[in-house]
Amino acid sequence: MDLFSQTNSLLITWGHFNKYSTLTSSIHAVLTQAIADLGWAQPTLIQEKAIPLALEGKDILARARTGSGKTAAYAVPVIQHILASKQSVREQDVRAVILVPTKELGQQVHAMLDQLTRYCARDVRVVDISGKADISAQRPILMEKPDVVVGTPSRVLIHLTAQNLALQSLEVLVVDEADLLFSFGFEADVKNLLCHLPKIYQSFLMSATLSTEVQSLKEMILHNPVILKLEGSQLPASCQLQQYSIQCEEEDKFLLVYTLLKLRLVRGKTLLFVDSIERCYRLKLFLEQVGVPACVLNSELPIHSRCHIISQFNQGFYDYIIASDEHTLSAPKTPLPAGGSKTEKGGKKQPKIKGTKDKEYGVSRGVDFQNVSNVINFDFPKSVDSYIHRVGRTARANNQGTALSFISATEMPTHDDVKKSLVQENGECMLNPYEFKMEQIEGFRYRCRDAMRSVTKQGVKEARLREIKQELLNSEKLKTYFEDNPRDLQLLRHDKDLYPAVVKPHMKNIPDYLVPEVLRGKIDPLSEKRRRRSRVLGLAKPTFKKSNRANNPLKSFRSSGQGGKAHKPKPKGKAKPST
Repeated sequence: MDLFSQTNSLLITWGHFNKYSTLTSSIHAVLTQAIADLGWAQPTLIQEKAIPLALEGKDILARARTGSGKTAAYAVPVIQHILASKQSVREQDVRAVILVPTKELGQQVHAMLDQLTRYCARDVRVVDISGKADISAQRPILMEKPDVVVGTPSRVLIHLTAQNLALQSLEVLVVDEADLLFSFGFEADVKNLLCHLPKIYQSFLMSATLSTEVQSLKEMILHNPVILKLEGSQLPASCQLQQYSIQCEEEDKFLLVYTLLKLRLVRGKTLLFVDSIERCYRLKLFLEQVGVPACVLNSELPIHSRCHIISQFNQGFYDYIIASDEHTLSAPKTPLPAGGSKTEKGGKKQPKIKGTKDKEYGVSRGVDFQNVSNVINFDFPKSVDSYIHRVGRTARANNQGTALSFISATEMPTHDDVKKSLVQENGECMLNPYEFKMEQIEGFRYRCRDAMRSVTKQGVKEARLREIKQELLNSEKLKTYFEDNPRDLQLLRHDKDLYPAVVKPHMKNIPDYLVPEVLRGKIDPLSEKRRRRSRVLGLAKPTFKKSNRANNPLKSFRSSGQGGKAHKPKPKGKAKPST
C-alpha cells in the first residue's frame, strides 16, 4: 500500500512509506480519500520528506524548486493536525494560519485546502481573507472562528488589530513563499503579527530560495527547525526545462515575438513577462495590430478579474498571457534624494504611473499556472530570484517546458549573474544562447515597424484606462451576477481587442512569399485563424440548405391554396384548341 491510495480503515500508518526516517505517524482516511480523488499516485520529494517530519511536530524550513508540491507538503499535515486535535479539544477556535505574499497565491492555497477537506469540510473549516473584500464583510466569517485562516500578513494584522481575529489557540503557522514576504514589503507586518501569537506553536517555512530574508524569518519564527534542501538546482534539469537567451534590442524583441507567435514556432500555452504595466499594454496592442489575441495581468486589475483570467487560462480559453512583473526581488532600496522625488542620471524624474496598484499582486511567484509550455521574458528580470520565479511557471511537476529570454545590452550584467547561478555541478550552464537566424525574418521587419508606429503613448494610455474600466465592471459582475449564473461566466473573455488605433486588416495575414524558405510547406499561417474561430464559444457556422430557393414562395411561385395543394404555374407554349 503506497501513500496516496484508497483505504477503508480509519488510519493509515506512514512508517513503511518514509525511507529517510524511522518515525511512525498516521493520517486520517478522509484525507487519504481526498488525495486519491486528486489522482496523486505518489508523493513528490518534498512531500516524501516533509510530511512525516511535520506529523511528528517538527518545525521545518524547506527549500524546494517551484512546482515541486510544496503546498500539499504543508497542507496535509495541517489538516491532519486539526482532525487529531478535534478528537480531544471540542472548543472551536483558529488552529492554523497560512501567510502568503499575494492574493493570487492565497486563493490558490484556499482552493487546494478545499480539495483536501472535501470529506471533512464540516470538521475543518477554511477561509481566505487575502481578497479585497471590506474588513467589515470579513468580520462575521472570522467571528465564527474557522479552523484555518489564509491571508497576507497585512490583512491578518488588520483583523488582529480590529479584534476580529484572535490567535491565542494557534497551533500551526505556515509561511508560504517565505523568500517573497520581505520583498513585498511585509517585514514590519510580520514582526507586529508575531506579537499576537502564543509562545508555543509549530511553524513551517516554504521557499524556492534561501535568501537573507528567509534566514531572518527563520530566526523570528522557527524553533530548532529541520532544514530540508532537497534539490541542488532551483530549477528542473535541462532534460525537463530548456532555457535559452537571445541578445537583441527593442525593435528586434517585437520582431521575434511577431515571428514566434504568428508562425506558431512557439506552441502551447505561453506566458510573456514584462517589467511594467505600460509595457504590458504596449505589447498587447502590438499583438492586436498583427491579429494575435492575448490577455494582460497587472496590479491595476481587480483581484476577481485576475483570478478569473488565471482560471480561464488554466482551462485552455487563452494561449497567451502578458504579465507585468512589477516587484523587484532582492533589489537594494536606495534612499530618496534630498529633493524628495527619485531621479535618474541627468536629473530627470522617473515617470509616475497613475492608477491604483495592488501591492499584494504577483503572478510570477507561487501561482500555479497549469500546463504552461513556454515562458518568454520579453523584458529580462531584474534579479536572479525573479528569473527563477518567472521560469518556474513552466516545467512544473513532471511536465516539459521551455524558457526564452530576450536580453538587451543594458540587461547583460543581470544575465551574467543568472548564468552563474545556473551552473551545474559538472560545470555546464543551464541557460544557453539561442542562435536565431535574424536574416531569415527580415521580410517581417517593415510590418513590425508599422505595428509599432501604430502603438503610441496616447493609445497605450487610452487602452489602459479602457481595460481598467471594463475589468472593474466585469469584477462586479463576477461577484454578483455570475454567482447565480455560472454558465454565463464562461462567455466572459478577457482577450478582446481594445482598438486604441486603426487595425490594418492586411497585417493579420502572412503572405506565402514572406515566410522563410526553410519553413515553407511546414506551417500554415491561416491555421491559427481557423483554429481560433472554432474555439469561440456560442458561435457556429451558418448552414444554408440548397432547397431554400425552392421553399421560398416568392422565388418558386408556389403557394398553398385552400385545398392545401400548391398551384403550379402552367407551362409556356401554345394553347390547345378546344373541341
